[in-house]
Amino acid sequence: MEESDVEQASLALMDSANDRDPVVREQVRKSLQTLGKRRADKILSMCRNYLVKHPKLSVGHRVVILQTIELVVKSKIDEISYQKVKGIISLASDEMTRSKEVVPDWQQAASNILVAVGNKHAKDIMEEIFNKFQPGVLPHFFVVQTLGNLSNSNVYGVVPFLGAVLTTMLPMLGMARQDNMKWVFSSALFHFSESIMEYLANLDKAPDPAVRKDAFSAEIYAAYDILFCNWLQSREAKLRLTVVAALGAMSHLLALDKLEEQLPKLIPTILSFYKKNPECYVISKSLCQILDASVSTGSRVLESQIDGLLPALHQQVCTPVDYRNPPTVKNHNEVLRCFNILANTFPNRVIPFVLQKLEISNERNRLGSLAVLKHLINTSTTIMETKKLLILNSIRQPMLDHSNKVKKMVVQVISAMAHHGYLELEGGELLVRFIILHCALPDTYHRGDCPPDLEEVTDEALRSMCESTLHLLATTVGHLTDVLWPSLFCYLTLAQYTDATTPLCQTLIVLANKKKAFMDPSLIVDFNAQKNLPSPYILMMRLLVNASLPFRGRGRGAPSLSLLNVLSSSIHPNLECIWQSEIPHLLHFLEESTEETLNRRGWEGSLLQLLSKSLVAISYDKWNCQLATEATRYLSTYNSYLEEKCFLYKCIGVTLQHCGNKEVVARQLQEILLRAHHQDAIEREGAAMGIGLCASSHLEDTLAKLEAFGKSDVFKKASGIFGLLKDKSDMDIEKVKSTLILCYGYVALHAPEDQILGKIDSEILRNISKHFNTKVLGVKVETKDLTMKLSLIQSVGLIAQAVCACVRRQGYLFSRKLELMGVMMDFIKAEPADVMRNPVRHLAMTTCANLFSLDPALTEKEKADMLHTCLNSVFGLPPVEEPDQGKEEEVLDPRQREALYADTFSALEDLLKTVLVRDVTPDGLQSVFKHVEVWLSSALDHERERAMKTTAELLDFYLNNVSVKKIGTFHNLGSLLGRFVPRCTDPNPIMRVAAVQAIHTLLCIQLTYEGFSSDHREEAVESLPSLYEKLNISDPAALYRACSELTKIISKRVPEPQLPALIFTLLEGLVDPQPNCACSCSMVLHSLLRDRGPSLLDLVPQVVEALRARMQAVSDEQVKAVVSQSVLVLAAQHLHTVVDSLICSPLPFDSWSCEMWHSLGGDSTLAFQIMEIILEKLNILVPYVDKRESILRSSAVKVATCDPLAMTCALREMLMNSQTQEVVAALFPRLFGALLVRLGSSVGVQPPREASSGGSPERRVPGKLPSASYVSGVAVEALRALLARAHLDELMEPLALEGAWDKMKDLHRHVDGVTLLARAMAKHASPRLPAIVDGLCPNLSNIYDCQRATVTAFFSELLNHHVVTELRLTDALMGSMMERLADPCGAIRMLAIRGLGNIATGSPEKVNKHAKELLAAMSSGMEDRDDPGKRIALEAMSGLSKVLPRLDKKNVQLLAVYIFMKIKPFLENESDTIRYASVVLLGNLSRFGSGEPVFRDQVHNVLVSLLLHLSDPSPQVVKACKFAMRVCAPVLGSDHVTAMFHKHLHEDRGLHYGEFLNELIKYIIKDFPGMLNFYHTTVIQFFKSAWAEVRASAAMFIGFLLVNLPEQYLSQMNMRCVIKGLVQLLQDPEPLVRAKAAEAMGYFHQF
Repeated sequence: MEESDVEQASLALMDSANDRDPVVREQVRKSLQTLGKRRADKILSMCRNYLVKHPKLSVGHRVVILQTIELVVKSKIDEISYQKVKGIISLASDEMTRSKEVVPDWQQAASNILVAVGNKHAKDIMEEIFNKFQPGVLPHFFVVQTLGNLSNSNVYGVVPFLGAVLTTMLPMLGMARQDNMKWVFSSALFHFSESIMEYLANLDKAPDPAVRKDAFSAEIYAAYDILFCNWLQSREAKLRLTVVAALGAMSHLLALDKLEEQLPKLIPTILSFYKKNPECYVISKSLCQILDASVSTGSRVLESQIDGLLPALHQQVCTPVDYRNPPTVKNHNEVLRCFNILANTFPNRVIPFVLQKLEISNERNRLGSLAVLKHLINTSTTIMETKKLLILNSIRQPMLDHSNKVKKMVVQVISAMAHHGYLELEGGELLVRFIILHCALPDTYHRGDCPPDLEEVTDEALRSMCESTLHLLATTVGHLTDVLWPSLFCYLTLAQYTDATTPLCQTLIVLANKKKAFMDPSLIVDFNAQKNLPSPYILMMRLLVNASLPFRGRGRGAPSLSLLNVLSSSIHPNLECIWQSEIPHLLHFLEESTEETLNRRGWEGSLLQLLSKSLVAISYDKWNCQLATEATRYLSTYNSYLEEKCFLYKCIGVTLQHCGNKEVVARQLQEILLRAHHQDAIEREGAAMGIGLCASSHLEDTLAKLEAFGKSDVFKKASGIFGLLKDKSDMDIEKVKSTLILCYGYVALHAPEDQILGKIDSEILRNISKHFNTKVLGVKVETKDLTMKLSLIQSVGLIAQAVCACVRRQGYLFSRKLELMGVMMDFIKAEPADVMRNPVRHLAMTTCANLFSLDPALTEKEKADMLHTCLNSVFGLPPVEEPDQGKEEEVLDPRQREALYADTFSALEDLLKTVLVRDVTPDGLQSVFKHVEVWLSSALDHERERAMKTTAELLDFYLNNVSVKKIGTFHNLGSLLGRFVPRCTDPNPIMRVAAVQAIHTLLCIQLTYEGFSSDHREEAVESLPSLYEKLNISDPAALYRACSELTKIISKRVPEPQLPALIFTLLEGLVDPQPNCACSCSMVLHSLLRDRGPSLLDLVPQVVEALRARMQAVSDEQVKAVVSQSVLVLAAQHLHTVVDSLICSPLPFDSWSCEMWHSLGGDSTLAFQIMEIILEKLNILVPYVDKRESILRSSAVKVATCDPLAMTCALREMLMNSQTQEVVAALFPRLFGALLVRLGSSVGVQPPREASSGGSPERRVPGKLPSASYVSGVAVEALRALLARAHLDELMEPLALEGAWDKMKDLHRHVDGVTLLARAMAKHASPRLPAIVDGLCPNLSNIYDCQRATVTAFFSELLNHHVVTELRLTDALMGSMMERLADPCGAIRMLAIRGLGNIATGSPEKVNKHAKELLAAMSSGMEDRDDPGKRIALEAMSGLSKVLPRLDKKNVQLLAVYIFMKIKPFLENESDTIRYASVVLLGNLSRFGSGEPVFRDQVHNVLVSLLLHLSDPSPQVVKACKFAMRVCAPVLGSDHVTAMFHKHLHEDRGLHYGEFLNELIKYIIKDFPGMLNFYHTTVIQFFKSAWAEVRASAAMFIGFLLVNLPEQYLSQMNMRCVIKGLVQLLQDPEPLVRAKAAEAMGYFHQF
């Protein structure tokens, strides 16, 4: 390459250096740098010359060239000749100072060059700068800045010159008038000072160790004086800050006396800038340097400035820190460093100041003071040692602050103090208490919510921090172990620390494990040794109560139990063994549970059992009595935690069971009754449970205490007539009575079974009655208090449960049963019918269920009244989601309401089951069901739903409890089924599923009565659950299918005697208020008449009469259609007379017509005759007519004729009938052919504009036709129905998955759909093809293009499958395709060529036989002149690609080169598909090359195109190129190239194109040196390719070719054309191309 070529390329790059795209600019810079690495002098000279020759370049362009010089200099500074360095220095200096005005980007770029050169040639740079830095003349701005930057970049090279620089600079300072000059001088002085200090700090590395600070002191002071006295007062904030920074750096270089002299002025001045500048980091850093310099020199003046320094610094440290703004963080840290410097020097001044500031209650003030205190504690340990007690006392004030931000900082300070021994001192316990108190903070926001202020410290965040700190203190601060253990126990039992239980327990467990590991005897806690520690009794109860709600308080259950296990020996020595055995099981159970899955009642039972076992293990009555006494006293702790208090009552009850001291028991019972808050329902029940548990061991004492309490003074004020007039404050007496009533119930429940029955009437019920009814003047007045009412209901239920448990072992007649049930019924009746706000209903029904089981039994009337009352009270309630319109204070929240409804319905179902279980017979079931069934036909959805769900539950219960001793009959089956069938299609989906469940249960009951075992499963019955999903959707068709399935099952399983009852019940259902339900009745009725009609001979007249009668009241069209079909079933002999009228029905067919045609398909003989008639007519009738769209438009549209369309609809409906299977088998080829041809003439055809086309007008009523795709849609549906009826299911699935049916209906995708159909037929229905082909061949001569095209497409695809060879159809089909090559329709010619190409796949053995015809056909197709979209050429190339692999070489060799030449123009076609096909064909054709020079030349001709199209935008073309290149490689005769192609070019792998192209070109150069000229000239042609990716690849090709080209081949390169082309590409509109062109030019460095 000539020097001029490199210059031309470099100049082009320089011209593009200001490209609008940043990627291109960067690539240009890289290329220039790459060239510069090889030819640094040359490129630098060109850049210099370029800048000199183009003095008017835009600033941006000039900057890029200068930046290029900088990059070359930085990377090759050691290789650049000294002479060139001098030139660069001169150029950069000139560029930097050419303009007297400051042009930042331009002059900065030039300055950067000087700094880059100065890293090695500092002396030359300094000489050049000194030329521009003359005494008495104000230098250029960037001259000064370059000096500063250079001193920072090359400290050791520049500092020796700084003496002279400072000497020259000092007079200039007085000459500076502009702020920007003052700024640059100040900045330079800052850098000079920093560099000098670095130089002096590293004298061992310095070239001149003799340099001393005092050598600069005088000049620095002189400069300092100007900056401080003059420039510091500037109005420009940026200048002031720079001066401040410089003063701070310069302070280290001032002589001691000068520093001492200046400090009284300097420090106040610097401090004053805090008020003038919002950015304080520079000020703080400068101040810190000044303080550091003062302290390091032992300044005596500094102390006098303390009074001014501390307030200013404190104000800065109190400024909020924005961690998203780094300068504020840096400023905060610098201020803390200032405090540290001062505190180490003047501790007695600084620390009292900080502690005094803590007393100020301002939030920001405290945050800053605490930050300083934390910093000093952590960094100034020695100084702070004597101040510990003072700090401990001072920290108390901010601990009382209400701000969470302050508290957070206090926690951080406490953490720091803990690590430095503060917590062991007196008063340290207050800090621990602060941490624990804030571990108990409640949640401020619900889970997932965020505070509006992101900087807000929420209670959650503070709590989490305290928990982490507490854990940290226990785990990392070893000397705190004895401080925290056992003092933390005192917080564990106090109410205010309840929410801190989890971290407290976890911390205590950590401490215990540490002590255990070191075998520390203090692990065993003596709770009596320290007065502040809780008693072991309280601690044990506290932890057990915590565990009762294990997921509360952030999961306190597991830590509480674990701590209990750790403390076993400390609480009582006898507990260790049992707790170590039992507690791990409980913990394991908790691990596997969640809050939702935990059975709370069972869990509490496990804990109470653990308590009971523990008391047995202790076996010390005095200890147990003390536990009960202290636990009772501890009840008040839980006044705000009622659920926990309820469990504590239970624990007290269990403990009292194990107390032998009756006085203690009586005293604690009295305490419970007196201390209980009777107004609260939860506590009331908890107290009653505790007393009930106590009664299991102390029945007599408990009853005596309850009776004595009932007679105590507490109740005396309620007696007399004035009791009725008591004010609201006295109403608590009713709550106390409620508690007593509930106590009697739990006493009965827990009392010993052998003692309770005698107490029921005599004591328990008598006292309950006495408390519930109040005597006024001797007359009983029943209370209206809801609490007492609920307590009475609950207590009676508990008594009933107790009696039930007892009578299992001994007989008992509960004489007051009817009386109590009457009370319950009165309570239920008294409840409002339109709302439910309390649990009276469900508690009363639960109690009734418990009472019902007791003797004496109720009469039928009493039972009916009870059921009627309960059902009316519950089923009639409004839906749970309906809003309550009552008073706001009475309305329940949605969750409470849902729970109340759920409990009520559950209680109702339990009551019904209790009644049913007494008589599990068909009559017993009917006696219950008759009360429910009236609700099944309610007009309200929610009432029907409730009734159906309840019925399903009852039937399920009946099935599980029925006992059939001998085979009998379930005589309710028919009538019950008739009631449930309508509900299977109820508008309410829940009803539908419940109805099917009920039917399934009924049929299972029937199987039981037939003698089958309970585990017997019958397929028909067990298929019912599969209908749940089908019935759970609202699609009528799906409901119809599900109902049909249901009918089949019912028809199969209903015994003969039950049929009449079922049928007549269904007839009643035809007039059901719900249309869906009436419809289901009609469908089930129809199926029953069809399937079971022969056995109903005597009933037929009645059925028909009943149908006629019911039809008068039926208005639903669907019901009418199904009922009409039922009539057709009964009168099949008349079907033949309605065929003609059905054909004339309006289009599209209504449901009546469809159902009738469907029914006609049920008779095979009749269906056969009808189908033959339709086939004959379809063959002769005109499928469509051409009509003008309007008078104004001359274009015509295809409009379907009515009769063929109606016949297609009829075929579709008939084929839907499964009974047409035999007919389809006989007529399949004719039906398939007719429907395929019909489909071809239906695509793109509009529906008839008028429904009638001839015939009697009265026989047709114009129908409203659907969309334009209706005509083709009907044909497709008919064809689908035909295939389905022919049991070609394996064919249907792939067609559906591939969307074939939709494609067949679409005019533009019709051929694709037919192709998919032919493919599926060839694969799955091949035996049927010969007859189909024979039937379709005549249609190839049809006058309609659409029909010929459809048949040609079908035949074309058949030729793609080998089955046609097996069936000997190949020749016939090929002949048909050859004939179609002359078809006037281009689309048909294209399909014919496709079919001929498919022969290679379907009949490969015939390819060579017909080679001549096939190649001729394909070749002519590639030249078809009437082929504007090249679709025929595309098919021809695709066909050749299929055929060529099957041809012998001799049949192709003569035409190979000819075909190759025809392919080449298609390689650059704009269509991706055509390019793909041409490349694939090229690859397949290459197989026939044997190294002949002509063939090899053809491969060389296309190789460049293939290589460049590896980056084609089409992925398919890329894959094709990989394939073709692998196949072509052997023809080229290069082993290296062949190996590369086979290694890298795989269709399923990615390709590193650049690396691949680079390596390949190396082999091309080596193996084909003679082709280099051809290759590079060919590549240049692609510089004008239509695709940017290809143009970019062409540039890469050239670049890699040049970078790898040996010098001896350079003469073959037309470099002028190459460079001209690349230069043009640099102007390409696509950035990618420009970047690649620039990259290619960068490879010129090789030459």
